[in-house]
Amino acid sequence: MASTEQYPLTPDGRYIVARGRLWRAANPGLTREERQRLVERLMDARRAMAIARRGGEAAAPRQARSQIHAARIALGGHGPPWWTDGAPDLDRHLVRDSPYAQWFADRQARNPPDDAQR
Repeated sequence: MASTEQYPLTPDGRYIVARGRLWRAANPGLTREERQRLVERLMDARRAMAIARRGGEAAAPRQARSQIHAARIALGGHGPPWWTDGAPDLDRHLVRDSPYAQWFADRQARNPPDDAQR
């Protein structure tokens, strides 16, 4: 799992920032055990996708892709947002064009070597 130092988490915990883009964070309402189980399911599905691609079977990649998508939805990274306050989903938006722009600029000013590439 990536650290929040490598990929900072927005103050509200909804997104991580990677290469200047917001990516929806996993649902913090999941228990540690649930999250671990879902991450393992996601990794298994990704391995199945790699095997399916090498195997050349037409249906296998579709099935693996479906399993990957289901795991991502269960983790909260895809599908409807996990928060319930009606705030918009800014997944994949550039952080500089978001309400988090000032927070991120301030963070970069405090930590330029770690965040210079983001």
